[in-house]
Amino acid sequence: MVTIRFGLFYEHQLPRPWSDGQELKLYQDALDQVEIADRVGFDYVWEVEHHFLEEYSHSSAPEVFLGAASQRTKRIRLGHGIVQLPPAVNHPARIAERIATLDLVSGGRVDFGTGEASSSAELGGFGVRRTDKRAQWWRAVPLLVTPPPPEGAASR
Repeated sequence: MVTIRFGLFYEHQLPRPWSDGQELKLYQDALDQVEIADRVGFDYVWEVEHHFLEEYSHSSAPEVFLGAASQRTKRIRLGHGIVQLPPAVNHPARIAERIATLDLVSGGRVDFGTGEASSSAELGGFGVRRTDKRAQWWRAVPLLVTPPPPEGAASR
């Protein structure tokens, strides 16, 4: 038997010309949509993280949007992805804290995806060199998925 799942994916695109209140309306409409999707049986909602991409994405703090969505929904899964991993953008310890907190306030409904960022605007805005981003991602991933050693344990 094949199971088909349905979901929403948000980047919060907002083309120019901008007017007062337009960004607020964009977010409120998206939260209303997520609430309806939860009610009618959609399986998930995913939110991306982007920075400095003025029209393409107004989604620089996806954990805030997903936190708000978690309080307006009961069962829909909340996907956080991608979270950009170069430490200059997001330190791995802070990512782990934000994901864990979102999982707690949502009742265990968080899915997590990560990446290294791609655009020059995003990388340059945080001083990350394109040639370094992949290595930074590889170093950061184990920090997110490996628990710290118990207190007093000898380090390797």
